[in-house]
Amino acid sequence: MGARPAYHHGDLRRAVLSAALKVIRSDGVGAISLRDLARRAEVSHAAPAHHFKDKAGLLTAIATDGFELLANALATVRTDSGHRLREMGVQYVEFALSHPAHFEVMFRPQLLHGDDPELTAAKERASLALRAGIEDLPAVKRPNTRRAGLAAWSLAHGFATLQLSGNLPALDDDPLETFRALIDNHPAMDLL
Repeated sequence: MGARPAYHHGDLRRAVLSAALKVIRSDGVGAISLRDLARRAEVSHAAPAHHFKDKAGLLTAIATDGFELLANALATVRTDSGHRLREMGVQYVEFALSHPAHFEVMFRPQLLHGDDPELTAAKERASLALRAGIEDLPAVKRPNTRRAGLAAWSLAHGFATLQLSGNLPALDDDPLETFRALIDNHPAMDLL
């Protein structure tokens, strides 16, 4: 058996996170093992623990990155108030489809250190961005901001989850256009 290569990572944390995201994309979150990730990064089996302490710490870091990426994506939506919420939903779906491994981990609190301050801050930042889309609606369309937010989030999250799991029938070539059409033509959207 050959000797393990010397530690050459300028950023072991990022290397382990990248390896974990690849594993999650290909085999699911259940396949994550710090020992396997250390092997993939060609470092000692204990090296990842220096950054993440345990598997939940690693998954918390992935979720934190995911919420930061989502908040950044939502912040790019700049349309008139009549379509901002719709475009935020489209951006949410696009985020999920572009970052499926993050998306798989972000909404699985049983896998995370829920009291992690960085995770809490990232979740709050994403939540504030989503709420901004609801608060832009005319007052007559948002009698209950929390319920309107839950309805909008459920629609985008449900669509993204169905698309990622392969359970959504192909209505056209572009899932984002399908989602836009769903929002534009769905009677429940009149409530928003």
